Amino acid sequence: MTTDDLVEIEQLLARYAVTITRGDMEGLLAVFTPDGSYSAFGDTYPLADFPALVEAAPKGLFLTGTPAIELSDDDTATGTQPLCFVDHATHDLRIGYYSDTYVRTADGWRLRTRAMTFIRRNGAHDSGRPHAFGRPAV
Repeated sequence: MTTDDLVEIEQLLARYAVTITRGDMEGLLAVFTPDGSYSAFGDTYPLADFPALVEAAPKGLFLTGTPAIELSDDDTATGTQPLCFVDHATHDLRIGYYSDTYVRTADGWRLRTRAMTFIRRNGAHDSGRPHAFGRPAV
């Protein structure tokens, strides 16, 4: 992995944080591959369900840290990125980290999978309450 690859992935993840904070769904979806998915709340959501999941979630600031990225081969990588979410109305915090897979596409690096892990006050690390979001039945 070159420095250019690392910078491109870091910018991809910065676009994720900025677009979700601003409510820019088109920009947010563009950081994923078309077959991408997001995992949280005990389930994995295909990209088609992601807009409804984001709409149902609290709004606020997604403050992300520098990701730790490992190259799998020339066109795939994995990474972990810390997150501090600040609710816009209450300024309550949620902390945790994303576990990601990345793939190089014709349009550059993209997220293929992103899985959220929350860190609880008791120190537990989990993916959230199952069924916290009512995903449409397929």
